Amino acid sequence: MRSFLIATFVVSCALSAIAEEKSDLAANMKDAKVSLERGIAASKAEGMPISAKYEVENGKLQLSVYSAKGDAFSEVIVDHKTGKVAKSEPITGGEDVTAAKSQNEAMSKANTSLQAAVSKAVKANKGYKAVSATPSLKDGHPTADITLMKGTESKTVSEQLD
Repeated sequence: MRSFLIATFVVSCALSAIAEEKSDLAANMKDAKVSLERGIAASKAEGMPISAKYEVENGKLQLSVYSAKGDAFSEVIVDHKTGKVAKSEPITGGEDVTAAKSQNEAMSKANTSLQAAVSKAVKANKGYKAVSATPSLKDGHPTADITLMKGTESKTVSEQLD
């Protein structure tokens, strides 16, 4: 019984943190002048975009795009007000490298760019803005999960990339 209560508490805390993160992002998205698609396009100078997301980092809105160039990965920060690359840093370890490798594998099998998949999802969901795009392989097929927001409402749609 005790382990059940602990597990329930942990899940409850995790769900609370996710809800708070979404709420924080929704509140900050009003400052975003650049679409996720435009951020992905801007990052192409640093390599092939393999994922993208808006996030709140240290209390500030940030547009982060992971890119791949050969065997190297970078996190490209795009200014969410101007659409210009603000900085690019190599991804060298931990969960970020693991995620980048997985995303790169999915994108290497894709026939559709991440930018095109995001544009398609936004066009199909009037009034929503894309806030993240994460590719993965599902049953061997490259697919992008795209999270869309309209105010505080959010939903995730999947777009086939093959």
